[in-house]
Amino acid sequence: MDAITAHRIHFAFTATYHYLFPPLTMGLALLIVILKSAALRNGEAHYDRAARFWGRIFAINFAMGVVTGIPLEFQFGTNWSRFSRAAGGIIGQTLAMEGVFAFFLESSFLGLFLFGERRLGRRGHWLAAALVFLGSWLSGYFIVATNAWMQHPTGYARTEDGAMVLVSLAGLLLNPWALCQYAHTMSAAVITACFVMASIGAYYLIIGEHAAYGRTFVRLGVAVGAVAVWVQAFPTGDAQGRMVALHQPVTLAAMEGLFQGEEGAPIAILGQPDVTNRRLDNPLLVPRALSFLTYRRWTARVQGLDAFPEEAWPDNIPLLYYSYHIMVGLGTIFLAIMTVAAWQLWCGTLFRSRAMLWVLMLALPFPYIANTAGWTTAELGRQPWAIYGLLRTAESSSALVSAGNALFTLLGFAGMYALLTVLALFLVYREIAHGPEPEGATG
Repeated sequence: MDAITAHRIHFAFTATYHYLFPPLTMGLALLIVILKSAALRNGEAHYDRAARFWGRIFAINFAMGVVTGIPLEFQFGTNWSRFSRAAGGIIGQTLAMEGVFAFFLESSFLGLFLFGERRLGRRGHWLAAALVFLGSWLSGYFIVATNAWMQHPTGYARTEDGAMVLVSLAGLLLNPWALCQYAHTMSAAVITACFVMASIGAYYLIIGEHAAYGRTFVRLGVAVGAVAVWVQAFPTGDAQGRMVALHQPVTLAAMEGLFQGEEGAPIAILGQPDVTNRRLDNPLLVPRALSFLTYRRWTARVQGLDAFPEEAWPDNIPLLYYSYHIMVGLGTIFLAIMTVAAWQLWCGTLFRSRAMLWVLMLALPFPYIANTAGWTTAELGRQPWAIYGLLRTAESSSALVSAGNALFTLLGFAGMYALLTVLALFLVYREIAHGPEPEGATG
């Protein structure tokens, strides 16, 4: 294994593991504010206890996100020093703002939310929850803006020695790619939190414990989730897809397994890309759908991979194709689940439908799979570029860090993260087993 491959596997592992946690915290931040708003409006302790319960789940995930996120930023210097030398003056801006503005806002008021309720009072505690929400969503924006600049560089200039410098902070922060990607990412985070909340609520209803809280969790998770799944598909998913078509057409062709460009291009629901023979095996196609979704014309021409030199193709077309289709397929399933559950909630039959409660409970891991597939699609689609059109990934790694060094530290991270996984699962299990109610209370 060469050094660049080892560095890529190293970063892929640590980034993928880290991103198991932020979607839940960002989505839960919104749901906790809703619970606290209900408590403030109704004056019912039930909603305060529900918010405290999810605040503890939030805190566990937040701690895991911090512990696993810090190594990612260090890896820019240790594993990707040439990338940092070229672009550090730009991505350092958003990463610094994330730490100084968003992270400290979120962490400070999370401490107040968890431990200061009696001193803050009802309105102050609601404000603490709202500021945690603001901090978490600001943090998400700065991170997404960093990634979006790598996908579609804006607001920069090149110096004589080839380094990139920031010439427009507005160009960096208001990058159109960032705006689309952020909306899509945050709707995915809300979906994740809604499925987790509805899943735990369904679990309580199925086992017959903490039933009042189970109904609240299912009701809130389904009500918000039913909106989020449609927002995820349109307009955010549609806007992100059109952004890829406009600025990374070779990526779109690889995602769709479109080897030859054509007018009235279809969407492949199923199929297996055969890169060697330049074809999609066993395809199940929706005629002309890709042309319409991309250009709003049924007969529009969509460029295929044949329109680009092979050195511009993404490095791993099969994995890109499958990750994209897993993301879209799961998103479609989420839309169906939440729509049916919302209809049953509206009709008043959801809490009596054990079949749907089982579906909601067992669906818990799938948003995590969809999130991972989505980011895999974004990162594989950008290849072979670290900064699209400006700096190739092969020219970005640290020249003096060998493959052996990268693999050694990767094994260390894998061992450490395995222990952290056991700890996190134990802490979450303990909170779920205890439930939202005080000792001695009944559901």
